Amino acid sequence: ESDAGDYTCVCGDKQSTASLAVHALPVVFKGELKNEEGQEGASVSLHCELSKAVPVQWKVGSKVLKASDKYEMRQPGTTAELVIHDLETKDA
Repeated sequence: ESDAGDYTCVCGDKQSTASLAVHALPVVFKGELKNEEGQEGASVSLHCELSKAVPVQWKVGSKVLKASDKYEMRQPGTTAELVIHDLETKDA
């Protein structure tokens, strides 16, 4: 998308200009979330891989999760990871 814009070819005092539009491909999951189990008090990591690096939002049910001591969110490149610390039975 950052390549979109007006491009010009110049030859002496003559020039030709064209606009380039770039249509973004939709994001798809290349690797989906997998079910996990963990012991009470431990940590568990959930991760998925996307077709391109874009921001993600993590939810449990309809509640949007925020980064905290409990929830750690990482996104190196196209991998999105959620680490849940100090597991409790209510985290299931």
